Amino acid sequence: MRNYEITFIVDPVLSGDEIKTTAQEYIDQLQEKGCKIVHVDEMGLRQLAYPINKRGTGVYYCVEFSFENGAIINAMELAMKRDDRVLRFLTVKLDRYGVKYNQDKRDGLIGKKSKEAKEEEKKA
Repeated sequence: MRNYEITFIVDPVLSGDEIKTTAQEYIDQLQEKGCKIVHVDEMGLRQLAYPINKRGTGVYYCVEFSFENGAIINAMELAMKRDDRVLRFLTVKLDRYGVKYNQDKRDGLIGKKSKEAKEEEKKA
């Protein structure tokens, strides 16, 4: 199985339900094609580095999945290009280091949770 990660930005002008529906459509599309969804990360509303379609913010989603081959990637990217609700997307094939990094991040060994744990140890 090969591991992939697709990150996409949804237009923030949509209602909350429409944003979640948009993300769920792509997750369902992956599952219908036989992909195993490893993790879905809703990063929330974030500031964009530069305006896209006159929008300064966007709702970020990151979906990590595994699949036998990369045949599904072209179909997913084409669907996202055609969808006006998606501002940008990026698909990345993960190597073993990327998979381990993502797992460590989910377990709290890397990032904000890790820093908080170290601070608590210093206080104790």
